Amino acid sequence: MQVTQTLKISLSLLGMALLFGSCDKNRVFDEYKAMDGKWNKDSIVSFSFEQKDTVSKYNMFVNIRNNDSYPYSNLFLIVQMQEPGSAAVKVDTLEYQMANTDGTLLGEGFSDVKESKLWYKPNVVFPKPGKYTVNIQQAVRKGGDVPGVQELEGIMEVGFRIESTE
Repeated sequence: MQVTQTLKISLSLLGMALLFGSCDKNRVFDEYKAMDGKWNKDSIVSFSFEQKDTVSKYNMFVNIRNNDSYPYSNLFLIVQMQEPGSAAVKVDTLEYQMANTDGTLLGEGFSDVKESKLWYKPNVVFPKPGKYTVNIQQAVRKGGDVPGVQELEGIMEVGFRIESTE
């Protein structure tokens, strides 16, 4: 009787794992880099991926996992994307809201760690096949200060994700 109960529990857990794993069918690329709880302004987080499809549309996201020690209501990023076989780099300066006006963090999560899926580029068609590189750097400044925040507290991980739109 005990073996049958254990087998049922194991099969249930396996079924749930397959169910949740298959819900992410749009994922094309999804990678994170650990940040040790802070992000230095000179630290560039880099992601490289191979892209063969030059016809379909894709959505791209920057994913941030931060904790309660994140001190700001917004986040500024400089994101650079380099196409294969090209020295040219496309640069975007982006701003995201990270907290409500009362200071509570936005994002998904049940503990003090929240994950924010931030739009980078929607409906992108990659112009050529090959290896793309995306570099992400934080560019947060305190109000009224010219130099950037040297160590941005509360950042646990930085990720980059590409999803198929179909």
